[in-house]
Amino acid sequence: MKVLRHIGSMAFVLGLFTAVFAGLPWHVMVADDPVVPWWLRIAVFCLLGGILLVLVTLALEQRAHKASVEEPVPTESDRTVLLLNSDVLPGREITEILGLVQGHTVFAIWLGKDLSAIVRLILGGELTEYTEMMGSARSTATERMTAKAAEMGADAVINVRYMTTSVIGSAAELLVCGTAVKLSCSR
Repeated sequence: MKVLRHIGSMAFVLGLFTAVFAGLPWHVMVADDPVVPWWLRIAVFCLLGGILLVLVTLALEQRAHKASVEEPVPTESDRTVLLLNSDVLPGREITEILGLVQGHTVFAIWLGKDLSAIVRLILGGELTEYTEMMGSARSTATERMTAKAAEMGADAVINVRYMTTSVIGSAAELLVCGTAVKLSCSR
């Protein structure tokens, strides 16, 4: 389904850009000739067909999603640097504070996925395009922060906080920060 939706989105984008950036100048230059060229007809069919394909795949995905039960998200258990959103770790003591560490990224989705999300706004349901984008951004920023903490020789990052802002359009900035620390051995 996802592949069909992407094909529909690409057809829409190609049709839209061809119609706008080639069709409009053609119409202005040759306004006297009422015959629409074959390439402009194909562009319009791609535009409309792309929207239709996206709508159909989204409707089928929503029906399948309602029927299925969500699976739990797997967690990473092999981290070398422990991440906590608190400043206390039961059974361990902080022996040294190494300093602030942060990870940062700016993610955006392309116009085709934006179209799918707009359709979902109308039909209702989870905006999976943005959910996937923010999940990828969160993972990337967390990996960058964890790598910086590992470079400093940290055992853990405490007081981990995530912040996000909209940059422009569908682009989102995500910052994760925390305090890198050394821990005592387990009691």
